[in-house]
Amino acid sequence: MQEADVNAVGIDCGAKNTRVIILSDGNISAKSSLPSGFDQTEAAEKALGLALEEAGLHKVDVSHITATGAGKEGAAFAQSTVSEVGADAKAIHRLIPSARTVIDVGAEEARAIRINGEGKFIDFALNEKCAAGAGTFVETMALALEIDMEEMGPLSLRSERDVSIKAQCAVFAESEVISLIHANHSMADIARAVHESIADRVASMARKVGLERELVLVGGMSRNIGFVESLQRVLKEDLLIPENPEFSCAYGAAMMAAERAKRD
Repeated sequence: MQEADVNAVGIDCGAKNTRVIILSDGNISAKSSLPSGFDQTEAAEKALGLALEEAGLHKVDVSHITATGAGKEGAAFAQSTVSEVGADAKAIHRLIPSARTVIDVGAEEARAIRINGEGKFIDFALNEKCAAGAGTFVETMALALEIDMEEMGPLSLRSERDVSIKAQCAVFAESEVISLIHANHSMADIARAVHESIADRVASMARKVGLERELVLVGGMSRNIGFVESLQRVLKEDLLIPENPEFSCAYGAAMMAAERAKRD
C-alpha cells in the first residue's frame, strides 16, 4: 500500500477526554475531542465520527486505527494499541526532533519520558494516578474557590505573595485551601499555591528520569499558563510546547497506525 493511500487514525482514550487525529498522506486532515464520560466506547465512536466527517471520509476509507490512553480497550474497533509513553515519544520526536525529555500532564495522570535521538523512550516515570499531581486537582481547587477552572491560570499570575499548600493528598489539600480562604489570603496567591503544588510533584517525577534538554510539555495542563509558569520556575528550565499539545498521544498513535497500515 502506498503512503498516499493511507488514512490512519489515532485515538487517545483519556480519563476525561477522548481525542482523535486522522492522518491522510502523513498530514493531519482532521481532529476531534469529546468528554469521555462514563461510556468510553461511545465516546470513542462519537469522536471518530466527528473527525471522519471533518476529513470528508467514511470508516471504510480508514486503513488502520491505533488506540492509546487509559481507556484504550474501550475502542474495540481499533486494530492495534500503543502505550501512552510510546505514543508521546513518537509524536514529540516528529514535532520537536531535539526533544529529550517529555512531560505530559493531563486530567488524571502525569508522566515524564526521556527519549533518545531516534524518538525511542529510554526511561519514564508516572505519578501513579495521584490527583494532586494532575489537572483534576486544579478543577477541584477552582470549585473550592468558586471560580471557573479556566480562570485559575491567569489568576495565579497576579499573585504577589508566596503561599504554600503542604498537604500530599487532594482531599486534605482542599481543606487546606478552604483554611487559606478563611485566613484572608488572596485568591491569586491561593491559585498560585495550587499550581506550585502540582509543579512540585511533577518536577519530582520528571527528575526521576533525568532532565535532559530540550524539555517539552504536552497534555491538557500545558494550556494552563499558571501551571506552565510554576513548572518552569520549579525546574529552572524553559519548556517547549508544540501546537495542539493536548493531542500529542493521539498524534503518536496515528503515526503508529500509518506505519502499521503500510506493513499490512
